[in-house]
Amino acid sequence: MSDAFYLPDPADPQRFVSTELTRGPWSPDAQHAGPPSALLGHVIERCEPRPGFQVGRVAVEILGPVPLEPLTVQARVLRPGRSVELIEATISTDRGPVMRANAWRFKLAEPELALPERFLPTGARPGPDQAAVPAPFPSAQPVGFHTAIEYRFVTGSFTQPGPAICWIRLKYPIVAGTVPSPLERTLAAADSGNGVSAVLDWSRYLFINTDLTVSLYRQPVGEWVCLDAVTYPQSHGIGLAESALYDEKGPLGRSTQTLFIATR
Repeated sequence: MSDAFYLPDPADPQRFVSTELTRGPWSPDAQHAGPPSALLGHVIERCEPRPGFQVGRVAVEILGPVPLEPLTVQARVLRPGRSVELIEATISTDRGPVMRANAWRFKLAEPELALPERFLPTGARPGPDQAAVPAPFPSAQPVGFHTAIEYRFVTGSFTQPGPAICWIRLKYPIVAGTVPSPLERTLAAADSGNGVSAVLDWSRYLFINTDLTVSLYRQPVGEWVCLDAVTYPQSHGIGLAESALYDEKGPLGRSTQTLFIATR
């Protein structure tokens, strides 16, 4: 087994070899959207980096299944700015684009702004050391994203439908030879909001997210990211999964996923 989700191609800095750790739980040939979302974050942060700037939002569009194949990942500054800039990144296979992301990067206030304390986000969730280690994710795939991360549920579980509070930690780096950044960890974890808070029977329904939007007012500290997640299905076939994001110090931001819902 590989020790990373992606292996960089020494001959091409934009090329990454997908390993079996990226595999989703339902198909042996398609990736879970968490690892490629984190890979987009990896290249976004390395796109013309600027000291004193930080990514505050990433919006990922999932254009189709991401195969377990070598991927070409490109990023560019789409809209430069002195204080705020927009970065565009794309993941492609030999057959064309499969994921696309836009990210806003913000200049950090220096010195920090003196804001009234009542405006500062507060609150916490029980930490991962107080959470239960769940049974393995119900998948026929022996190796994949579900085995390459660690889940800890405070409330809910994979077999208990409804809202859930779940801590997630990467066991491996997104790109071999690097340490996952806070943004990479968050993007990899946030795509599981739909899964940990599923309200419909996995065997009877499809509920596939077409996108992932993550807004962060601060970067997470430590290896664990917490999702306080809830899913809202609708009978007309469109749903929403929403997660409040935390680390062990408190709230970080929010993520949303728009869902296509259908019977199997």
